[in-house]
Formats: sequence, C-alpha cells, structure tokens
Amino acid sequence: MRGKAELALVGVTVLWGTTFVVVKNALADVSPLTFIALRFTLAALVLALIYSKTLRGNGLGWLDFRAGALAGSLLFGAYTLQTVGLGLTTPSKSAFLTSLSIPMVPLASSLVYQIRPRLLEGAGIVIASAGMVLMTFPRAGFDMSRGDFLTFLCAVLFAVHIVVVGHFSPIIGFESLAVIQIGVVAALASSVMWFAEPVRFHLTPGVAAAVVVTGLLATALAFTAMAWAQQYTSPTRAALIFALEPVVAWVTSWALAGETMGNRGKTGAGLILAGILLVESKVGLKRVQPEGHH
Repeated sequence: MRGKAELALVGVTVLWGTTFVVVKNALADVSPLTFIALRFTLAALVLALIYSKTLRGNGLGWLDFRAGALAGSLLFGAYTLQTVGLGLTTPSKSAFLTSLSIPMVPLASSLVYQIRPRLLEGAGIVIASAGMVLMTFPRAGFDMSRGDFLTFLCAVLFAVHIVVVGHFSPIIGFESLAVIQIGVVAALASSVMWFAEPVRFHLTPGVAAAVVVTGLLATALAFTAMAWAQQYTSPTRAALIFALEPVVAWVTSWALAGETMGNRGKTGAGLILAGILLVESKVGLKRVQPEGHH
C-alpha cells in the first residue's frame, strides 16, 4: 500500500503546485482570509456530504475532535500565513519557501518519537534543502521580504501539521480527520476575517474558478488523500514527496504567467528532484535506521 499511498501524495503535490498562480491572481479581487473561508467552507460541505454515512456509523469521540481541532488549527495558521505572504511575493518563491517544511518534518518527528531519519532520508533532505535555497534565492546573498518571512513561518506550521496527520490518521481514521480539520479551518477563517482584515470580495470569473478549483481539488480531495496516504508512509517520506511542489509551481508560473528562472534556480530544481530520487531508489544502500512511525 505504501507505493499507492506515495503515488497519491505525488498527485496531491501536483494539485497544490498548480494552484499558486490561480490563487495569486484571485487575491487581486478577494482578501486573503475571505478567500480561505470560501475555499475551506466549500470543501467542508462537500466532505461532510460524502462521508456523512461513514462518520455516523463510526461515531465521533473526543479524540476525533481533539485531533481534528489540532490539525485544523495548524492548517489555518499555515494557510493564513501562506495566502497573505503570497500577496507580497511571487508564486514560485512562495512555493519554494513553503517547501522548507521538508527539512523541518524529520526534526519535528524526531522530537515527538525520538527517532532519527534513515541514512537515505537524511541525505535526500540535505540535497533537497540545498536545492530549495538555490531556487528561493536565485541571486547570491540573502534577500527576504515580508512576504517571504510570512511564508517561511507557514512552512514551520505545515511541517508540524504533516507530523500530526501522520500520527492521528491510523488512530481515528482518515475520514474523521479530513472532515474535522477542514471544518475547523472554515470556522476559524469565517470568524477571524471580520476582525483581521478589511473584507474585500469582488465576484469575478477568476475568483469563482479559484474557489471551486482550490476548494474541491486542492482542499477536499487533496487533504482527504493526504490523510489516507499518511497511514501507510512516514511523515519524512511524505515531506520529501512534497518537495516536488515548488518545481510544479515554477513550471505552472512559467507557462501561465511567463515567470522566468536563471541557471541557479534551475540547478536548485534539479537538486530537489535528485534528493527525492535518492530516497526512493535505495540502490546500493541499506536501511540503517528502524522504520519511523506510520
């Protein structure tokens, strides 16, 4: 099942990577928290409808709500920081900075479970992280804007979220976790947006398309698939697959918005792919650490 699970995570990564440009364009006509509220409310309604029979049959206990509230709160914080940051930086740079969650996931896992990443996973993390540095900062030196910093903080929360989902999915079931966490994000965004920002909403075809695409595909489908898949693979391996996201985002941004990248950035993209392939190949190297929590 791990192969199918990791293939599902690749699909999730492609969905997320292709929506950065869509969301960036929509933010010209809708404020960030309003967009998050619309996106996650649509996703929550759809998931509640799809899994209503399953949830009634299984019953929802205190642990289900506690786990879903924790995952949803982390997700709300991460998406708020990412969406606000995306309005202040480029789509590809936002994706690259978000993917800095990759080296943070094994660190978070090690703190929770007191285990170290395996040799190949550690090597893949180092190589992928080096690639993200090259892609994020195409010129020599360190130049981080306010939008970049907010997106970096978003990466920290996404890393913890991946570990939390990996921990609770096998315990409470992916259906419960998916529905509750998405519902929590929708409730928080709908409550907070009135106080945290000047609410701005102009219904244009671009905004409508962005809400539908991100709500149904990049949220309802993606987070359900993520919750299911993380029952069968480790948080570290999931994070490494998510390293593909900035590459997909850059290709999409180049195709739709004409965003270009120099040789330094292209080298970084190659290193990210190399890091993932190294972890997945296992050619000539043995596993030197026990399997992490699934």
